[in-house]
Amino acid sequence: MGAVPLLLLGWVAMTAMMAVLWLVQRARRDAGVVDVGWTAGIGLLAVWYALAGAGDPLRRGLVAVMAGTWSLRLAWHLFADRIVGQPEDGRYQTLRARWGDRAQPRFFVFFQLQALADVVLSVPLLVAMRGDRALGAAGLAGVAVWVVAVLGEALADAQLARFRSDPANRGRTCRVGLWRVSRHPNYFFEWLYWWAYVLLAIGSPAWWLALVGPVFMLYVLLEVTGIPATEAHAVLSRLDYAEYQRTTSAFVPWFPKRQGSGGRGPEAGD
Repeated sequence: MGAVPLLLLGWVAMTAMMAVLWLVQRARRDAGVVDVGWTAGIGLLAVWYALAGAGDPLRRGLVAVMAGTWSLRLAWHLFADRIVGQPEDGRYQTLRARWGDRAQPRFFVFFQLQALADVVLSVPLLVAMRGDRALGAAGLAGVAVWVVAVLGEALADAQLARFRSDPANRGRTCRVGLWRVSRHPNYFFEWLYWWAYVLLAIGSPAWWLALVGPVFMLYVLLEVTGIPATEAHAVLSRLDYAEYQRTTSAFVPWFPKRQGSGGRGPEAGD
């Protein structure tokens, strides 16, 4: 099947899935399900492209396994961390309060935008699958980047979960492990993850389309639902967060500044 029909059918499927999740959100009054759905959608699209798309079967299978593993791990983490027994994420509480009576129709649009984002971010997967060449040096480098990114994001999530599980840390900012050198190490490794498919796509037709992954993700993390929304909520809920902002890099892991010194750490996003 050609690339365009694959993408269009994938978009239809993601639109339907997000409509169902919007109904779940409406019943539970918890829009956090969109994060789980968005993550799961990437993995589902990767499997769909591998089964129905063109390109070397081994390459299609490799990309599907990579995307599916990432998707399954992160979706499960988000479900366990933000949905099961937890209040609605602060970002969505803020939106719900701001939108008031118009919250539900606006959330519907928001959920559908996530469906479109899934399709856009699946383009690098499709491009990487359509190559017929052996992996080569670039492909092997892509697999290595994938391993570093997935392990790094999983480690950051585990460190934060362990910190939050201690009642003594309530209301405090995590500065343990990777969180000591970046305010959002999970976001950094999330962005790094998309470079794996750029490397895997080298040699494929229109390989440069894979750049949409890291470029789009960086924009989202820097300007949309990443740093801005997360930090706006953190500043209001944690007394020590302003000092954390002053001393710790926002995105790229870097040596923290000493408390009480002037200036800020390097910031590229979250």
